[in-house]
Amino acid sequence: MSGTATFVLHTHLPYCRLAGRWPHGEEWIHEALLECYLPLIGAFRRLSKTVDGSLGVTINITPILAEQLRDPLVVQHFREYLADRIARAERDTHRFTTGPRADTARFHLARYTEVQRLFEDDLRGNVLGAFAALEDSGSIEIASCAATHGYLPLLADDDAVRFQIETGVQSHVANFGRPPRSFWLPECAYRPGLERFLEDAGIRAFFVETHLVTGGTARGKALGGMVGPYPPLDSTSRRPAEAGAHRGSTFRPYWVGESRVAAMARNEQTGLQVWSAAHGYPGDEWYREFHKKDSESGLHYWRVTGRETGLGAKAEYEPARASAAAQRQASHFRDLLKRELFLYENGAGEHGNLVSSYDTELYGHWWLEGVEWLEAVISLVAKDPDVTLATAEAVVRDDPPNASIDLPEGSWGAGGDHRTWSNDQTAWTWPEIHRRQQRAHALLANETPATRQLARELLLLQSSDWQFLMTTGQAHDYAVERFNSHAARFDAIANAIESGDPGFANELVQLEHLDNPFPDIDPRSFAGRPQGAFAR
Repeated sequence: MSGTATFVLHTHLPYCRLAGRWPHGEEWIHEALLECYLPLIGAFRRLSKTVDGSLGVTINITPILAEQLRDPLVVQHFREYLADRIARAERDTHRFTTGPRADTARFHLARYTEVQRLFEDDLRGNVLGAFAALEDSGSIEIASCAATHGYLPLLADDDAVRFQIETGVQSHVANFGRPPRSFWLPECAYRPGLERFLEDAGIRAFFVETHLVTGGTARGKALGGMVGPYPPLDSTSRRPAEAGAHRGSTFRPYWVGESRVAAMARNEQTGLQVWSAAHGYPGDEWYREFHKKDSESGLHYWRVTGRETGLGAKAEYEPARASAAAQRQASHFRDLLKRELFLYENGAGEHGNLVSSYDTELYGHWWLEGVEWLEAVISLVAKDPDVTLATAEAVVRDDPPNASIDLPEGSWGAGGDHRTWSNDQTAWTWPEIHRRQQRAHALLANETPATRQLARELLLLQSSDWQFLMTTGQAHDYAVERFNSHAARFDAIANAIESGDPGFANELVQLEHLDNPFPDIDPRSFAGRPQGAFAR
């Protein structure tokens, strides 16, 4: 048997530069850099020295996140955050001198100082450059996304959709030095026709949730949480060639409609192994418990222990035991991946491509051992003669679709539809967005400092993060405040443009300092361009 495997990592955080610190705000980026992005860069760099060719990783770094990762102010704030974490760990090594907690304090200090060494000595603070170098070497592919992760199906304005995509692609080229060939639809949210905008932008492949291709039950990515044992490989929950499907298979890319843009769907079984409440690896008893922190230093010293174990009864974390679990589960995942490809090949009579899609922030942040696990998985699969690691671009280029499909509307959110972003708690936001989009049509015909900032505020207002945070309750009031602040800034600029108020110049400078992504934004492109006008 043989087949290809593609790991797709969706890397995104909302625009939070100068928008508060802990518990909501810019520290989201600092935490992700420390626990996810820099450790992943380290893992990819190590793998690139031992794996000949592609690591099979397509990592989407959203434009709005990339703009923040290169921002000097964010970089300086991260340096301060990292120094503080190292100081906390150093104090804990003196506070705890014997027993498991002493070992864990040294473990935290070692990983923090290694991140600092990588960031300062190897990368010189240039995170985007490190990812670009990995792509230049052929190790990974970097995919793009809509500019501010706007929820495209609900924008209800083709020009607004095009502007999100076009601005995102332009930002990607500026940040990584080459045009993207694959694209992460924000929240995997699709409506028929989006492929036309992607094709105009030079995109060759995009990613969708399982049920949009298979026609099966819409589950959403989380499936209820991340605790419980992982299942044996003789599980009968799968059938060859996805026999229950009535549309298509997740093991093949498909041209979408009449376009030459391919849809690649998430494999559900490999998703279950990470996200499932019943089967997810991160719920292993030996892994670090995310939700319990030391009252003095804020560091983590406990492990998951058990599915029903309350925070007060958590056992001490043991790094060596957690590492052993990660290695063991990497072998399990390699075997599962091979099994999935074998079942497909036997049922369909052709080689398959398995797409495993995850949020990047899971690795290292929510699941501390996840980076080690992913590195071990890639290393094991790279040595296996039955599986070839391939990026999304390589799959579509080397084994292009042999059929087309008409996709239904949907997302990877709860229920597989739009309910996470359009519901009783968020319904009021969409008329506010649509009204300002209509106003923008009359105001963005010229390129001036004011219209450039107006375009930025519109894009930031469209971010899907505000509705997501309102719905989930993770930061409801913060999200409402952020949404309203961008709406108010848009209105203030629009009023000044319409009135010709010369006294607005000082306030405009302040807004440019607060909200500064996309320095090369062209507001005139909001009015739309004919199909095919995007540079290829």
